[in-house]
Amino acid sequence: MNARRFKLALLLLVIGVGMFLVSSHWRPAQAVGANVSAHQALIEEYCVGCHNQKAKTADISVEGLDFNNVSKDAAVWEKVLRKVRTGQMPPANLPQPKAQDVTSFVNWLETSLDKAAAANPNPGRPVAHRLNRAEYSNAIRDLLAVDVKPGAALPVDDSGYGFDNIGEVLTLSPALLEKYMSVARRVSRLAVGDPTIKPTEERFAPPRITRSERISDDLPFYSRGGMSFQYYFPHDAEYLLRVKTPGENARYFEARLPIKAGLRTVGVTFPREGAKPEPPLPTMGNRPGGPPRPAGKIPMDIRLDGAQVKRFEVSDAINIEVFIVNGPFNVTGRGETPSRSKIFICRPTKVSEESSCAKKILTNLAHRAFRRPVTTADVTPLLAFYQAGRKGGDFEAGVQSAIEALLVSPDFLFRIERDPRTAPRGQAYRLSDVELASRLSFFLWSSIPDEELLTLAEQGKLKDATILQQQVQRMLDDPKSQAFVSNFGGQWLHLRNLDTTTPDPELFPTFDEGLRRAFRRETELFFESVLRENRSVFDLLDANYTYLNQRLAEHYGVPGVYGSQFRRVPISDPNRGGLLGQGSILTVTSYPNRTSVVQRGKWILENLLGAPPPPPPPDVPDLKPHGKDGRLLSMREQMDLHRANPICASCHSRMDPIGFALENYDAIGRWRTKDAGLVIDASGKLPDGTKFTGPGELRKILLTGHRDEFVATVTEKLLTYGLGRGVEYYDLPTVRSILRETARDNYRLPTLISAIVKSTPFQMRRSPTS
Repeated sequence: MNARRFKLALLLLVIGVGMFLVSSHWRPAQAVGANVSAHQALIEEYCVGCHNQKAKTADISVEGLDFNNVSKDAAVWEKVLRKVRTGQMPPANLPQPKAQDVTSFVNWLETSLDKAAAANPNPGRPVAHRLNRAEYSNAIRDLLAVDVKPGAALPVDDSGYGFDNIGEVLTLSPALLEKYMSVARRVSRLAVGDPTIKPTEERFAPPRITRSERISDDLPFYSRGGMSFQYYFPHDAEYLLRVKTPGENARYFEARLPIKAGLRTVGVTFPREGAKPEPPLPTMGNRPGGPPRPAGKIPMDIRLDGAQVKRFEVSDAINIEVFIVNGPFNVTGRGETPSRSKIFICRPTKVSEESSCAKKILTNLAHRAFRRPVTTADVTPLLAFYQAGRKGGDFEAGVQSAIEALLVSPDFLFRIERDPRTAPRGQAYRLSDVELASRLSFFLWSSIPDEELLTLAEQGKLKDATILQQQVQRMLDDPKSQAFVSNFGGQWLHLRNLDTTTPDPELFPTFDEGLRRAFRRETELFFESVLRENRSVFDLLDANYTYLNQRLAEHYGVPGVYGSQFRRVPISDPNRGGLLGQGSILTVTSYPNRTSVVQRGKWILENLLGAPPPPPPPDVPDLKPHGKDGRLLSMREQMDLHRANPICASCHSRMDPIGFALENYDAIGRWRTKDAGLVIDASGKLPDGTKFTGPGELRKILLTGHRDEFVATVTEKLLTYGLGRGVEYYDLPTVRSILRETARDNYRLPTLISAIVKSTPFQMRRSPTS
């Protein structure tokens, strides 16, 4: 190839790459067209009139901003960039600049802000982070192999920025510390097997289920009704399992059984008619089946770890009121539980070996609990607690006392990142590898690093980008990443609110605990599929499948789905695809007795578009359900009256059109065509003039005209959760960098997660300024 042809080919290649970048969403911003004076003129003509030092509309003033040094007022400039980029400013009812001028301004401002951030990175300075309830439970599970969810005994954590892992709000009061101490004592006694544990009684109430169906995957496929729960049996001993039936003629059914120590799945259920009896169990000696049962009686089975251990004949009601566990009685030993195997990595055979063995055990546990190499100064206080416990008991009592102290140590309860002595004041520095390992494990697992991750960190290998990416993929593939689904997904999508949602039983008699669980399970499985199958986050809005069991399929009107087990089901109805058609979202954004156009619109603005409306003004009047003639008004009619108030109209013009698009769904997500006897009008019009009707068209608008806002919001939510702090103005250049990087892969969820782990705010920290 001669030189001329080579230059021509090179020119075509450059042009081709340039066209690709320009066509991409979140392309690398470029300063095109007009110069700084033209951008300043645009701001003065279209913005300063409202956003000046005197008026300061929305608490923003752009008067006097330095166009030659945008880093000086980066917080204000970032607000300007977001409002102008998304078309929110200037308001639709005011004069508008030319589109090319807006594009030029946005590109210039974005480029200027990103260059300034790259020259002087600010990764933030997160505060010491107390483990929240979920993290505390998971950390104890992974440290001691005691999966009793001890965090449930602690007060509910405060939330900030939509999540309960925000360091700023995870404070530690004296009352909470007492709770931690109480929980630590209980956990340490269960983990070691404290022989002084006395018999206790614990009661478990079944969920309210209105249908005769299998209620748990822990129970047999052919079962119906009953309940299932996990229980930690503290010793090898006898335990009394009692079942009480409801009603005036309530009866107790009892089974006193020898049970090995450890975590067991306990269940009670009723086999369906025609189910074959199970074979006799070799260890328990309780033979199912037997002679034909009397008329009007049905079998009820008590089960342990999936096996039937006792059968009773009960009346024709498949309900129970309470399941009671009493014990332990006639203790035969501490048992060989997973927790004891994990704790006792050595076993002294004589008194002279005890101290060295205790040191070995506590050094090993402290290493995992503190998530870093430990020193003599870390272990010595634990050994003092061991000695105190040993004086009042045996070797294992001493270890139990030390574990109790370890579980309330600040190094366990808090994630503490220490500034290097050599770090310059007010400058960004890279986290140590062990600190990065903790950030990563709590991001993806809500728990402590495992042995592999901690070992790599201590070897300094997480600095290697290839090794770090391998660990991210391994951790996402691990079952412990289910915590990411339930904790991140559950809070971002407000699934946790299902637990406290109580639709009016008179208006919605079919809503019960079974439907509540089905709502949550559908969305969790759906979100998990996007993660596990390496899908784009856009699939969250328009996937052509969901997960249903028979109960939920009947609720949605989907035919051909039978049984209580969930399975993947293709969706052809454009009104059901993606999150916006799922009962979980539609129920948590409704009131107990009706839908809420406002709540649904607000949920989309806040969680999908990153544009939450301001808080409502005080003394907002309630909706009026009846007109002047006494007629019951539809939701649209009620909202029309409400928006007649000018104070209310400004915010509702953004929320209400979105909410009306979902009005065909009732307060528990069922499809309907009428409201108050009138045909539902699901049409809407956005402030920019865009018109649509129904959830299908709303979804298309989100995926076309607002896809940048959606993927930016998902990224900001992930970054907030991963950092344990709110996203600040100085993080937004990082968000844009992540979006440009992941655009090449169509914003796949695992790719977004990996990009966040590689980002400056995740891997770095700013030293104090003084």
